[in-house]
Amino acid sequence: MDTNLATTGIVTPGVVPASVLLREGRPGWLHQWGAFAAALRFQELPAEVVDRAKLVLLDSIGVIAAGMQEPEMRALAGRLASRQAAPQAAAIGAGLRLAGPDAAFLNGTAGTMLELDEGNQYARGHPGIHVIPAALAAALDAGASGPDLLTAIVLGYEIGARVGIASKLRVTMHPHGTWGTIGAAVAAARLAGADPAALAETISIASSLGLSTSRRTMLEGGTVRNAYAGLSNRLGMTAWDLAASGFIGEADGVGTVYGTVIADDFHPEEMTAELGSRWEIARNYFKRHAACRYTHGALDALAAIAARTGPIDPDSIERLEVDTYVWAAQLDHPAPRNMLAAKFSLPFALATTLVNGAATVPAFREPALQDAAARALAERVIVREDPALTALLPGLRPARLRLLLRDGAEHRAEVLTNRGDTEDPYSPAEVTAKFTELAVPVWGEAHARQIADAVMAIEHAGDLNALDALLPGARRG
Repeated sequence: MDTNLATTGIVTPGVVPASVLLREGRPGWLHQWGAFAAALRFQELPAEVVDRAKLVLLDSIGVIAAGMQEPEMRALAGRLASRQAAPQAAAIGAGLRLAGPDAAFLNGTAGTMLELDEGNQYARGHPGIHVIPAALAAALDAGASGPDLLTAIVLGYEIGARVGIASKLRVTMHPHGTWGTIGAAVAAARLAGADPAALAETISIASSLGLSTSRRTMLEGGTVRNAYAGLSNRLGMTAWDLAASGFIGEADGVGTVYGTVIADDFHPEEMTAELGSRWEIARNYFKRHAACRYTHGALDALAAIAARTGPIDPDSIERLEVDTYVWAAQLDHPAPRNMLAAKFSLPFALATTLVNGAATVPAFREPALQDAAARALAERVIVREDPALTALLPGLRPARLRLLLRDGAEHRAEVLTNRGDTEDPYSPAEVTAKFTELAVPVWGEAHARQIADAVMAIEHAGDLNALDALLPGARRG
C-alpha cells in the first residue's frame, strides 16, 4: 500500500493520497494528462519531434548564454552565487554553478534578455524558455539520461502551449510568467518519476503559481519583465516540490485561473485535442531578428525591399508606412528609452535595421539606441492597424511596408507570415548558425562546437554529465 500523509504524516515523492484523486470537480482532461505524461516513452516520440526538441534546446542554450552577458545578468548571477551553499546546476555561460532552482531562475531570465527565444504562435507565447531551464536543473538532480530530458522538455512544452491555446489572456497581461509555470512543473515532475496522480496534482498546484504580469512592462522598457520566465522556471520546480510534499491544488485550478482570473474563454477540449499526435514543439518558431516577434513581419518586408534595391541611405527616406495586425500596430512608440523598449518599438526596429544592416543584438544596444540617424528615421515611421490583417491571426502575422524616398521613388513589400514560423521555417542549419553566432563570443568556437555536438547527440546519452560540464564555461571578457 502506498505511504501517504493520511496514514503516516509522511508523503512518498511521486505518490498522491487517494482522497485527493477522488475529490469533486477535477476535470476529465486533467486525469488524461496525468496518465499521458507519466506513460509517454521517448521511443514513442516521432523523429520530427525529437529533432525539433533538440533544436529548441540548442537554440535556448545559445540565447541564454548570450543574454547572460548583459550587465544586469552578471550582477544578478554574482548576487545569487554569493549565497550558495551547495551549487549544482550550470548558470549557462556565467562561469558558475548555482542551486537548481536558482540556476533555473537565472537561466530563464537570461533567455529573455535579448528577445531571441523561440516561441509558439498558436499559444501566443514562448513555451521553451519557460521549460528548458527547469528541465535542465531537474534532470541533473534526477540523474536523468538524454532521452529522459528530451521527453520532459516535450511534455512541458506541450502542456504549457496547450493552456495558451485553450485560453485567451487578458489584453493587459504579458504571456511570460503565466502558463509557462505549468510547463516547467510538468517537466520537473516527469523527471522525478511522478505517477499519473502526482503529475495531475502538480498541474493543479502550478496553475495557482503564475504571475500577474503587466503588458506595459515591455512597452515601457521595464526590464523586470525579463524575470517573468525565470520565475516561471523556479515556481514550476516549486510546484513539484509542493506536490511531492503532500500539498494539493484546486480541483480545476487551470480552468479557474485561465477561464476567469487572468484569462477568459477557457476551452478544456483543447487540452487533449489530438494529444499524442499533434505536438506543439513541432509547430514552434525560431527568431533571427533580436526584437519582439510582432516586428518581424515588417522587418521581413524591409529585407525583401533591400534585396531588390541594395543598401538604402536612411537620410534618403521621406517616410516608412506600415500596415499590420493589432498587436504589432501597438508597438508604435518611436523613441524608446532603453534596449528592451527598443525591441518593442516597430519604428525603431525598422530604423536601426536600415542604419545597421540587420536587427542584430548590437543594433538595440545603447550606442545604436542613441544613433541620431536611427532616432530621426524612427520619427518618420507611420504604423497602422489593418483589421483585415488582424483577422488573419494567429496562423499568419502579416505586414505591408511602403517606403517613400525623398526623390519620389517608392518601394513596397508585403509578407503574410514571419520567417521562422511553421509556414516558413528556418532550416536546422540556420538555427545552428544562430546558435554559433550567439555562443562563440561567450565560449569560443571550439567550446561552442562541443556544446552543439553534445546537444545534437543527446538522445544517445546515458547521462547529462558531458553536456552539463560544458554549460557554465569560462566566461570571456
